[in-house]
Amino acid sequence: MSSQEKDVKVGQSSSELALSVDRSSFETVADRTPHRQEPSLDNDGKDDVERGTESGRVHNDMALSQASPIGAENDTQASRVSIASHRSKASQAMSKVMSKSSKSKKEHLVPTELPLSDIESGVVGWDSQDDPTMPLNFTRTRKLLIVWLLSIITLMAPLSSSIIAPAISIYSEEFGNTNSTLAAMPVSIFLLGFAVGPLYLAPMCEIHGRAIVLTCSNIFFCAWQIGCALAPNLNSLIVFRFLAGIGGSAALTLGGGVIADLFPVEERGFALSIWTIGPTLGPSLAPLIGAFIAGSIGWRWSVWIIFIPATLTTVIMAFLFPETNHRVLIDRKVRRLQKELNRPELHSCYESEELRKLTRTAILKLGLLRPLKMLFLSPIIATISLYISFVYGCIYLMYNTVPTVFQGVYGWSTGVSGLAFIALGLGYTAGLALFSIFSDRQVVHLTKKNNDVYEPEMRLPTMVYFAFVCPITFFWYGWAAQTHAHWAASVIGLFPLGVGIFGIWLPAQAYLIDAYPQYAASGIAAFTVLRSITAAFLPLAGPSLFGTLGLGWGNSLLGFICVAMVPVPVLIHRYGGYVRKRWPLNL
Repeated sequence: MSSQEKDVKVGQSSSELALSVDRSSFETVADRTPHRQEPSLDNDGKDDVERGTESGRVHNDMALSQASPIGAENDTQASRVSIASHRSKASQAMSKVMSKSSKSKKEHLVPTELPLSDIESGVVGWDSQDDPTMPLNFTRTRKLLIVWLLSIITLMAPLSSSIIAPAISIYSEEFGNTNSTLAAMPVSIFLLGFAVGPLYLAPMCEIHGRAIVLTCSNIFFCAWQIGCALAPNLNSLIVFRFLAGIGGSAALTLGGGVIADLFPVEERGFALSIWTIGPTLGPSLAPLIGAFIAGSIGWRWSVWIIFIPATLTTVIMAFLFPETNHRVLIDRKVRRLQKELNRPELHSCYESEELRKLTRTAILKLGLLRPLKMLFLSPIIATISLYISFVYGCIYLMYNTVPTVFQGVYGWSTGVSGLAFIALGLGYTAGLALFSIFSDRQVVHLTKKNNDVYEPEMRLPTMVYFAFVCPITFFWYGWAAQTHAHWAASVIGLFPLGVGIFGIWLPAQAYLIDAYPQYAASGIAAFTVLRSITAAFLPLAGPSLFGTLGLGWGNSLLGFICVAMVPVPVLIHRYGGYVRKRWPLNL
């Protein structure tokens, strides 16, 4: 056989082989396309990108093989194979890049199905899974508007709680008071109002709705701010502050329930971070603002500064804040359809047969007892509330004592002493940012690892790490102030407490919301009651504690207690799910 004939046969065999491979590849892609299964998580079109990339590569290779004559030279065949190989590698690289890009986008868990109406059976629910009246189906813009309004009004109560703390010595002198414990009461009694308010507001919002309860409570809060600003003596100031605290507790109590109404599990961490910007900025800005106002234009203007924006926000919310409670919305729909269809037997999809037999008064009584039942009958809620309460109480102990320490140890004026709280504020911001970044990602990641089964305890791993951060402040700040170290050392020592408190507080709130979504407001109320009581009375022990042990050992005692509580989030993360399922709450 001649050399030319051999070349022709080799070229023909290579071309036929290439066409065969390309044809089989094309058939493989086409065969698998109709049978592609939808993934349980949203991959943002990754499969489409990969299929399109592979299909394009197949067409390119076929075009190359068809363009070459069967009798081409060997070097032409080698060139074609080399080009196809390079294009294949480039396509694979592009596919990997697009795949990684799609994975980096927000992933979503499988949504929970909504209970739908079955009018023939007498059940009233949502019209469809995409029912626009369902708060979970609100547009993202509308959801964020609601959360930002909630965050602004939630800023007002914590701001009011400690804004007069730097003015304790000023109003004590004005009212002729010499008792240091009584002087701190206007600050502490406000937090006692935080403890009483949730016991009534949480059940009322689950019966009458969140919007109406929130609006009325905000009006109540603003009205008693006027009383505080015009208080003629210390006793009246204490009473008015207590009543203002009851009204101000509404946003703190109901905010978690609103977020549970609006956002699915994998988005609640982000929404919770936005809402918590208010309570984050409030406690850190209040002493700073209050110190300068009290030192310049008088402590009463500290109250007016709260009243003006709080009243404006309340008016805006009265028009723009919709009802979000799922049960209340369906209850209203039931009453409307009962009249329109003349069918009194219609009932809500959220009502059990036992609940339908109860009167509204009986339901209200059940609701009033629910936060207390959750607090005292659930070892998980009781333990985590006790832990948060102690750390939260230490924060308010700092609010009452830090200005005095910096005025006495470092000779700062009333206004300048408030600047020390900037370190706490920066710590709050850092803790908030870290929670916002990692919380929802962590939930999605752990849910995927658990075969797409979500457990509320998946919120808690980050809480374990932050639990080790809180105690640092008590040893650092306490001994720096005790030894009269440079003021910067004492100020920086406050930063870890700010990081730690929000790294603990936010996962704990998210955990309660996810564990008891139907009764999120009552769960947060139970959480708030113990926390507020501790924050009200622990600061009263501050003067005696530091007077007896000194700043060094007094703060160290608090630090040792905080260290002893580090195992709490570890144990709840590990055994919380078992306890919840083994001893479920009958609410």
